[in-house]
Amino acid sequence: MKNKLICIFAAAALAAMTPAALASCSADDGVIRVNEVTHSVFYAPLYIADGMGYFEEEGIEIELTNGGGADATMAAVLSDGADIGFCGPEAAIYVAIGGSNDKPMVFGQLTKRDGSFLVGREAQPDFEWSDLEGKEILAGRKGGVPAMTFEYALNERGVSATLNYDVAFNMMTAAFESGVADYCTMFEPGASEYQAQGKGYIVASVGQQSGEVPYTCFMAKSSYIEANPDKIEGFLRAVTRATKYVNETPSATVAQQLAPYFDGTSVSSLEVSLNSYKAIDAWMTDMAMKESSFERLQDIIESAGELERRVDFDELVLTDTAHAVYLQVYGA
Repeated sequence: MKNKLICIFAAAALAAMTPAALASCSADDGVIRVNEVTHSVFYAPLYIADGMGYFEEEGIEIELTNGGGADATMAAVLSDGADIGFCGPEAAIYVAIGGSNDKPMVFGQLTKRDGSFLVGREAQPDFEWSDLEGKEILAGRKGGVPAMTFEYALNERGVSATLNYDVAFNMMTAAFESGVADYCTMFEPGASEYQAQGKGYIVASVGQQSGEVPYTCFMAKSSYIEANPDKIEGFLRAVTRATKYVNETPSATVAQQLAPYFDGTSVSSLEVSLNSYKAIDAWMTDMAMKESSFERLQDIIESAGELERRVDFDELVLTDTAHAVYLQVYGA
């Protein structure tokens, strides 16, 4: 059964809401308010956990909102407008560096590589990263994992290009369509639909080129995690089950189940998107983040000049519950 998915449409709207309105979206009675960085097939297991009734079986109801960027998602968590933030762990790193009496902790990692696809204005069946030399690319917000990962991939290949940071994350596709930049990174199903409409061409998978990195994670304030261990465990179990289901089920079937979460997107487009993410091995089976991956992420942030100091793994990441859930679900 599809639960109540939208209570607040964007984290920015929180500032305009009264305490009474926020109370109506409280986390009582099994409700967990999740603010996602964007809405994408990249996060299919989260939606499938809801659609397949896995959250319901854990006694959980999800209220899902779209922050439109990791900074806005983290703002929602810090302001108690959301119980769980779902975004790049760099947002939690920045808070930890800045100091907080109740800092957000990462308790689960869903995606393990960049989920965006590079879209150009012309077909390039023999695309090489060197083709980006001297070009302008819309790759995300400065300081965000998408832009930093892309910059890291360029640097690894010795390619010099201009990254345009001036366009808000949710507006990049529209800006590209209006003529801004030579290339744009897009998540699915947006990339495939853009290509199907004849507006551009997918030339590369960014994640396939940039390698594994803790890309999108679940995080919550320490106080919330300590007060709600059963909710955290149930949440992780539902998503872990859903990831297993998505990986083991034909994409055509999963696409049918995703359709209610993507109004206006064809089932065939969802199927193409799912196959794209399966092809790059996008999702974690064990959502316990690895320390080596965390250190690689900090290497990427440091390379981008956005890291004031490195954060210890144990200072920010919890792994015991996620790993225990993995052993339950997979019988390992």
